[in-house]
Amino acid sequence: MKVVVQRCMKASVIVDDNTVGAISQGLMLLVGFTEKDGIKEINYMVDKIINLRIFDDEKGVMNKSLLDTKGSILSVSQFTLYADTQKGRRPSYIKALNGEEAKKLYQTFNQKLKETGLNVQTGIFGANMKVDFVNDGPITIILEKEGKNNGK
Repeated sequence: MKVVVQRCMKASVIVDDNTVGAISQGLMLLVGFTEKDGIKEINYMVDKIINLRIFDDEKGVMNKSLLDTKGSILSVSQFTLYADTQKGRRPSYIKALNGEEAKKLYQTFNQKLKETGLNVQTGIFGANMKVDFVNDGPITIILEKEGKNNGK
């Protein structure tokens, strides 16, 4: 499982000219799954994301988490995180999990995030989305948790 975490001042996602998710201060997440991902990887990522100390404290030091700041999350599925560009000029996406399985994991991931009590907005899995956000910092962190034994 890979997640690109971007601290943002605001973020939104548009599908067919309609805003389907929008947040103010918080985290913009791009989320991708691969073959052996499962609930273990999801639980690890949720805990890591909500507790990452990447928000400024009173002294301007990145010492607060999303939980501390009561920020929001915009979660967007992104199978292209598993693009393989080793050969040729056209990326291969063979390492990305197939649509139906990835959709189930993405829904579980978002549900686990919502269970933390944070405001969680999402894009629409598989849709052509337009994502607009203002990166704050800029702070961008790539998280990866390799699945083993189908996450069991």
